Amino acid sequence: MFDKGILLIISGPSGAGKGTVVRELMKNDKYCLSVSVTTRAPRAGEEEGVSYYFRTEEEFKGLTERGELLEYASFCGNYYGTPLKYVEARLSEGKNVILEIEVQGAVQVKERCPDAILIFLTPESISDLEDRLRGRGTETDEVISMRLDRAREEVRLMDKYDYIVLNDLVRNATSRINGIVETEKYASERNRDFPEKFLSEKE
Repeated sequence: MFDKGILLIISGPSGAGKGTVVRELMKNDKYCLSVSVTTRAPRAGEEEGVSYYFRTEEEFKGLTERGELLEYASFCGNYYGTPLKYVEARLSEGKNVILEIEVQGAVQVKERCPDAILIFLTPESISDLEDRLRGRGTETDEVISMRLDRAREEVRLMDKYDYIVLNDLVRNATSRINGIVETEKYASERNRDFPEKFLSEKE
């Protein structure tokens, strides 16, 4: 009863803290993170099958043509996608599968999997986001400006999401997401087979 996992999509602008929040959620074994396929080159410290599955554009195209990706999207000149079989297997095991993906990919997933939960993670304001990006100390003014422009576009698509979660503090954002998942777990539309199971139990 209530044993099927939930597909959880977490999106948000660069600098919103998605990776940090996801790592905190992953401390709970009821969650697992789907490893994406990408055409971009590995960065220092990234491992095949752990950080990403690294593929050429030709290999990526083959995956899409065979319907092996739940979603895919292009971002900053590279392709990213979610392997379908992995997600299906983990959900059937009762795991809540997290996809940390871009807005366009999230919308694709929602169309294909209407019961997926879309969460938009955001700081309090665009100025707060800019402070976070500059605080990294890893990007040029030009890149920061590009990311802020992209963030403005993404925020306008918030209405595509089921929930908006404020990431003021990581522990607060994590708690809010846990609460959403716990509530959704017992939603009647996710448990339409429960009445039949209930009535078929032997007295």
